Amino acid sequence: MGIRDAAYPGSFDPITFGHVNVVKRASERFDNLYVVVVNNPNKKYLFSLQERMEMVKKDLDGIKNVVVDSYDGLLVDYLKKNKIYNLIRGLRAVSDYEYELQMANANHMLFPELEIFFLMADTEFSYISSSMIKEIASYNGSVSKWVSKFVEAKLQEKLLKK
Repeated sequence: MGIRDAAYPGSFDPITFGHVNVVKRASERFDNLYVVVVNNPNKKYLFSLQERMEMVKKDLDGIKNVVVDSYDGLLVDYLKKNKIYNLIRGLRAVSDYEYELQMANANHMLFPELEIFFLMADTEFSYISSSMIKEIASYNGSVSKWVSKFVEAKLQEKLLKK
C-alpha cells in the first residue's frame, strides 16, 4: 500500500455497471484500487455484507490491480490503517454533489493528508442507482442493462422468492 493507491468505498447494494465503470477508470490511474464494501449499521441493506462482497468480487474479477475488501467502521480509520491517501467518490448528478462535498470536507478534517477525487460516471450510467435497480427488480422488471447477469439473478432470488 502506498501513496499511489486509492480506495473506492460504497455499500454496493448491489453493484451496478455504473460502479464498475468508475472502478475500471480509477484502476487505470492508480497502482492499486481498494474497493471497500462498507457496512453502515444505520443503513438497511437488501444484501448481507457477505453477499455484497461476493457480487463485487464477481463483477470486478479480471481487473488486475483491484483489491476487494470490507470495513465496518469509520472510513478514514481504514484509510489510515492501510496507508491509503487517495479516495475516489463517484458522482452521477448534481444531486450527489452536496452530500459528497460535506463528506469530503469531514473526511479531510479527520485525515488532512487525504486527497479526494470525484469521478463522474460515464453519461450512459449517470442515472443508475442501486435503489432504482432494486425497485425495478422487485416488480420483476428487467435490470440487465444496469447490472451483470450474476447480480440480476441474486436480485431475483432475493426479491422474488415466495
